[in-house]
Amino acid sequence: MARLPIFYSCERCPAYCCSYDRIVVTDADIRRLARHFRLSVAVAREQLTKRGEEKGERVLRHHKDHVYKSVCRFLDRETRRCTVYEARPEICRDYPGSSRCGYYDFLSFERNAQEDPEFIPDA
Repeated sequence: MARLPIFYSCERCPAYCCSYDRIVVTDADIRRLARHFRLSVAVAREQLTKRGEEKGERVLRHHKDHVYKSVCRFLDRETRRCTVYEARPEICRDYPGSSRCGYYDFLSFERNAQEDPEFIPDA
């Protein structure tokens, strides 16, 4: 199966997707993170996630951020890279779900319009 071309670069983004309030994780994601940190599944569930909006849903915990109000606790706020990349949840592995990222398209447009390759719109 041929892979579609990718029209975005996560390396040029300040990790917008990591600022989503609801980064939903599955039981398999929690087990993967537990192995990564050498924790029990119960401890990983308690320390790394919290209850989500939907019944039975677990989401990743956040921490404060200087670009966005808050971001996933696993984002390095200086490098803007995932600190658990190999163990990241499935939702992160699949994002954005297509060959284009809407935020990256928006960011590229704004950086071009502002004539500033480092420009980040206010959150």
